[in-house]
Amino acid sequence: MTFNLHVMTPHRTVWNSKAQEVILSTNSGQIGILPDHAPLLSGLDIGVMKVLANNQWTAIALMGGFMIVDNNEMTILVNEAEKASDIDPQEAQEAFEIAQNNFAEANGRKNSIEANLALKRAKTRLEAKREY
Repeated sequence: MTFNLHVMTPHRTVWNSKAQEVILSTNSGQIGILPDHAPLLSGLDIGVMKVLANNQWTAIALMGGFMIVDNNEMTILVNEAEKASDIDPQEAQEAFEIAQNNFAEANGRKNSIEANLALKRAKTRLEAKREY
């Protein structure tokens, strides 16, 4: 059994196909979605989404947003998303190291929060690439 999965950013559609299972991070923890899931609306955290389609797992780095599940349709609206296959591992590692340095050097509450978010985004991209 499958359900329709749509992953969209303001600029493009990242995924528009059937899925057998989805695992992703919500604001209240990790959740798995299977066909015939109960209706659900949730905020999404920055993290790696894993999609099982055609008996093969795919990782997608999600940068926060919302999801709605209803009637075997799952729609995900995010600020940014990137398939692991599209991530350059060297660039992701360099971005992670820069984000780590910026976080370590951040002064003040606002700068620390922004640096922490940038570090979390860079870490998510790196994790997505390493997992798949």
